[in-house]
Amino acid sequence: MAIQIFDEANLRKLPDEERFSICKETLETEKDESKRWDAVWLIGELAEDKDQNDPMFVKVSDVIEWVIKNDNNGVVIHEACFQVAARNMRSKIPALVDAGLHHTSVLAKHEAIEALGLMRAFEAEPLISKALNDSSIDVRETAQFVIKRFERLRSQGEYKPYNIL
Repeated sequence: MAIQIFDEANLRKLPDEERFSICKETLETEKDESKRWDAVWLIGELAEDKDQNDPMFVKVSDVIEWVIKNDNNGVVIHEACFQVAARNMRSKIPALVDAGLHHTSVLAKHEAIEALGLMRAFEAEPLISKALNDSSIDVRETAQFVIKRFERLRSQGEYKPYNIL
């Protein structure tokens, strides 16, 4: 299938499976990172308001995880990490932890750690604490912020994507 470039309004009008396929192919083959960023956003929307066992949610979360692990652009990975948090893709917490501790992009590390905080991934706190020793001040500050946020929110229950604050 040849990649077709649609403006966002047109792509959103496509059936979900067709939209998913175009976004996935774009993410796997497109050299232009601005188009890959758009594809991350547009594929992420397909998981909105879906149960975590919904087949589309599972497919989307797997593609987003692939982006976190394989894309070469920190801005694109930043968006993928955001989508994990925004859609509460809890099965992808290990991918966020790995990116937050080991990615080469400071931007990707920052957003992965921030996403863990947004999702209230309390179980990842010991690993996030390791980022307090990162060489980047931005990553260290993000880890410190998330740990403080955990202390404040620990008693407030499970994270729901519509209940960010």
